Amino acid sequence: MFTERVKSANLECMSKRSSRKKFRFLGIGTAILAIFVLGFTVLKLSFKSSFCANSVSCISDLSGNYDPNAKTGQFMGEKVSVPSYIAEEPVVKNNVLGTVPPEAKRIEVDLTNQMLYAYQNNQVVMSFPISSGKWHPTPTGTFHIWVKLRYTRMTGGMGADAYDLPNVPWVMFFANDQVGEGEGFSLHGAYWHNNFGHPMSHGCVNISPENAEKLYEWADPPTEGNTTYATAANPGTEVVIYGTAPGVVGQ
Repeated sequence: MFTERVKSANLECMSKRSSRKKFRFLGIGTAILAIFVLGFTVLKLSFKSSFCANSVSCISDLSGNYDPNAKTGQFMGEKVSVPSYIAEEPVVKNNVLGTVPPEAKRIEVDLTNQMLYAYQNNQVVMSFPISSGKWHPTPTGTFHIWVKLRYTRMTGGMGADAYDLPNVPWVMFFANDQVGEGEGFSLHGAYWHNNFGHPMSHGCVNISPENAEKLYEWADPPTEGNTTYATAANPGTEVVIYGTAPGVVGQ
């Protein structure tokens, strides 16, 4: 009997030690898993932010103000000059094509053919080539312009793809329920290249400055100063983006 009690006690002790080891290993495993999940989340957010359309400045400045001290920028490792005409007063007005209700206007971006079409009462009133995302795809879907900025600074990218572009003109940020305002996607003028008709951006829709100005003054909400927000009464012109852009990295 005594021997059996000793054996039973030993077995019980071993069982407790084994349980403690299991709990200890379980605790360590849980901690490692938590650290891994946290690290992966941070990495994912960091990776995502590096591909935001305007990845460093990402709509952090919505003043729409012109920077008179910014004469040069950088794109693809090359220095680019900011054209002097960018600072000039607008030459076209919002009613250039007549006043129509907001719902009568629509912008379509055909990524496959790198073309933009502006519709008024279902008739094309403007069309021109654009440059969509090359280093990160331009999102597809139906959006609305939520704010218009006369100017903004766009900085971001990584390594050879880095860019720092002051006084980007005629900027129209768009968003929907899937692609939030913080993503920083927009239609805007691009003075640093003339390769429209081919993907050239980090996710935004590049437009030649002269065409961007016309679109900006035509699109809703109606322009008021350097920054114009959409409202409940005027939610901004609808932007429909479709197709597949050729040669997009990571697509």
